Amino acid sequence: MIPLDDRGLLLGDGLFETLLWVDGQIECLDAHLARLAAGCKTLGLPTPDLDEAARLCRAAPGEVGLESGRAAVRLTLTAGSGGRGLERPAAPAVRMMARAAPAAPISTPADLVLAKTRRNEGSPAARLKTLSYLDNVLARAEALAAGADEAVMLNNRGELACASAANLFWIAGDKLFTPALSCGVLNGIVRARVLAKAAALGVETGVVAADAQALEGAQAAFLTNSLIGVRPVARFEGRAFAPHDLVERLRAGL
Repeated sequence: MIPLDDRGLLLGDGLFETLLWVDGQIECLDAHLARLAAGCKTLGLPTPDLDEAARLCRAAPGEVGLESGRAAVRLTLTAGSGGRGLERPAAPAVRMMARAAPAAPISTPADLVLAKTRRNEGSPAARLKTLSYLDNVLARAEALAAGADEAVMLNNRGELACASAANLFWIAGDKLFTPALSCGVLNGIVRARVLAKAAALGVETGVVAADAQALEGAQAAFLTNSLIGVRPVARFEGRAFAPHDLVERLRAGL
């Protein structure tokens, strides 16, 4: 049970990680836990017991009767219980929990629209998976209302940032691009793997600040996160993208 004075519930004070579990194994567990610990440092929260966090993640599928297959494991960390106001206790006692749910792979390319909801690049929260995810919720709602799968979010400077629940990549001139972290972008686990794989393939990459015209003029685009891996984009605002060999090579490599 979550007590009614939990700061994650009342104020969104906390972090989460979404991990992929496949047939008893969790993908990139150490990287996810390292990012959680780094996020705690940024937010001024004590570093949690990472061994306990790993135990919770590994146990979550079995607790809902999953013995094999594919599942999403959500690890949630809150700042624990606190008083009525904004101030945390002098020594916060973080609270952790994990849950799992089946997650079938997505095999279809994504249709994207441009969201009206903006990403606040000036906030530390824009580069973390915090419990305050309302902007992402609103952007996804915009996409679904438009009959699309995902929404591309710009930041307050009008630069490409991300999708509501994924990092964004595009290909132009056979070079791979993705928005810089300074644009208000989560340092995605799969984002880092894609950049490393592209370098291993000898592909030139650019981590950039660019407006939506860069995506409109691209040869191809794709989304990444821990559950979808590499998901090609079929359309952005009605502009169609053809399949691209580099997207498929990166997808296969991961």
